[in-house]
Amino acid sequence: MKTIKGPAIFLAQFMGEQAPFDTLDHLAGWAASLGYRGIQLPTDPRLFDLEKAVDSQAYCDDVRGMLAAHGLAITELSTHLQGQLVAVHPAYDTLFDGFAPLEVRGKPQARQAWAVRQLECAARASERLGLTAHASFSGALAWPYLYPWPQRPAGLVEEAFTELGRRWRPILDAFEDAGVDLCYELHPGEDLHDGVSFERFLDAVDHHPRASILYDPSHFMLQQLDYLAFIDIYHERIKAFHVKDAEFRPNGRQGVYGGYSGWLERAGRFRSLGDGQVDFGAIFSKLAQYDYPGWAVLEWECCLKHPEDGAREGADFIRRHIIRVAERAFDDFAGSGADRAQLRALMGIAS
Repeated sequence: MKTIKGPAIFLAQFMGEQAPFDTLDHLAGWAASLGYRGIQLPTDPRLFDLEKAVDSQAYCDDVRGMLAAHGLAITELSTHLQGQLVAVHPAYDTLFDGFAPLEVRGKPQARQAWAVRQLECAARASERLGLTAHASFSGALAWPYLYPWPQRPAGLVEEAFTELGRRWRPILDAFEDAGVDLCYELHPGEDLHDGVSFERFLDAVDHHPRASILYDPSHFMLQQLDYLAFIDIYHERIKAFHVKDAEFRPNGRQGVYGGYSGWLERAGRFRSLGDGQVDFGAIFSKLAQYDYPGWAVLEWECCLKHPEDGAREGADFIRRHIIRVAERAFDDFAGSGADRAQLRALMGIAS
């Protein structure tokens, strides 16, 4: 069995203009001071030059060396924003343009081509950094038709996933060439948001060996999906893990959909670790049981608590939940040491 690595922290929610949140070096020092051992690194040019990393092993070595000087490792690179742009429904064109460089905004095809190139670069950069997993979003073509009113035309969902698979298949092949698992964060707003939609995608990419899952129980809590049974079903594809808490407290006025309320007023809310309802003791146990090979990474999102408090508390929370797996069975002391002949005799089977 494997002991889960951690604690680690996703830096995306902590980037800012003021120290210690303004540079990767400063963020690394801050994260290390809180007790983190790893960082999930967004491929944001303020922190990491993805284009440079593709062509320069020296640059990648310098980044790893700087982080190692702080006692940190990179858990995964993240291309959540770029992955979103691989598949954008026209209803979201204007809003998602902000994720792309100025030169491709208002040009959906050019924006998509840029996003694909970014993912291909991320595969190569991950290889140069010695990483085995990568975190991203799938994007969405069918999301506006999630709740079928008016009735969805027959074949719409199937056509959407056929197209999604067509767009992602060459990207997955690039990750296969790099020896890196591409882990989709299953997330409302993405076409890959639960087990059923992930299975549709697997069918569309011929069950590609690199099509993997970033497991985040908070999104399943807000969907009211059994997040523990999910691990039983999909553990072979889970290669990344966001440790994020949530709560769901429906009332007589709203439920899963939230009635367009802001995060503070929603029945389902993201919370800092330990403040929500997710059973992390059971999650860490199941992941240990199934030999999860990766890191436990804090993703902080909370509508109430200050982010610095959430980050400080999160390191200790993850550390306390990581199970150092046993190297032998607890009842080995009572082993009989019977040989094969004795085993057969015990069952009354003649040698």
